Amino acid sequence: MPTCGDADAVARALTCRNSTSAAHIKLISSLVIFATSIAGISFPVILAKSFAGKPAYDRATLVIKCYAAGVILSTSLVHVLPDAFDALGDCVVATRHPWKDFPFAGLVTLIGALLALLVDLAANSSHAEVHARGGYTQLDGPHCHGGSGEGKVEMVVVVRENGDVVEERESEKVAAAEEEAREKMRQRMVSQVLEIGIIFHSVIIGVTMGMSQNVCTIKPLVAALSFHQIFEGMGLGGCIAQAGFSFKTTAYMCFMFSVTTPVGIILGMIIFSLTGYDDSSANALISEGLLGSLSSGILIYMALVDLISADFFHNKLMSSETKMKKGCYIALVLGSASMSILALWA
Repeated sequence: MPTCGDADAVARALTCRNSTSAAHIKLISSLVIFATSIAGISFPVILAKSFAGKPAYDRATLVIKCYAAGVILSTSLVHVLPDAFDALGDCVVATRHPWKDFPFAGLVTLIGALLALLVDLAANSSHAEVHARGGYTQLDGPHCHGGSGEGKVEMVVVVRENGDVVEERESEKVAAAEEEAREKMRQRMVSQVLEIGIIFHSVIIGVTMGMSQNVCTIKPLVAALSFHQIFEGMGLGGCIAQAGFSFKTTAYMCFMFSVTTPVGIILGMIIFSLTGYDDSSANALISEGLLGSLSSGILIYMALVDLISADFFHNKLMSSETKMKKGCYIALVLGSASMSILALWA
């Protein structure tokens, strides 16, 4: 953003302002960004489905998820957070009270991370309560019968014909099924919260671009945003693929991610046409900075805690195979690098 009093920057911006040309470019860019978003988020989902039932399925989804974690972490630290600091540090905002007195971008980022932690704790607590209510499963016949569905099975009691009661330890099959159910529930929650954070970011990008009338800024931004959506879609798609949602839910989440930025662009165009709202005004910059900071906090927490930490320190497949750990780390670095390079253009 140009600093206050920079006459050359202001003059360049005025020569690039063309509302008619900008509107045409933005309408075309909406379709292009929608197509690239669909391609990006669908690729890991289709890839995971093609591996389903095969020996390499778990390894493939884990590598995709690690690549996704790198993309999301880089998005939050290299794209979203710097933009939020720039918006709230712009001279139009930074010369006002209370914005010049306190680093609000950092504060709201912290609030976003704490909110993500609160959601995590609430989901885990509710899940634990469901299992606690299950208690023990008591069997009154010679065959095993399930309890209340998700109730925790601590022991299996088998009553023999002669009346003798034999207590046996919980079967490995039941324990494995419960562990898998808990992991699936956690992965689904992570995917949903991640999509919320990414949607915040996508709406901000779309509305900001939609309100801009600067053709010189919009043209390179279209290409950069297209690649941005591909990599970010691959990141989110990798998490959705591993979560094991139904086809309907998966399609809905993919569609919501794909339309958010184009809808944001159209919304920004409507806001500008109705109000003439300037995207460089103080109120616009404050809104952009606060929403970006909140989104960044959510994404940082989810990437570090629910993706990277969970996989690298608590995943049995990762712990048992050194080659797998190295491969996942390389995928993490590649995901981070691919998204970071885009910061040269957007």
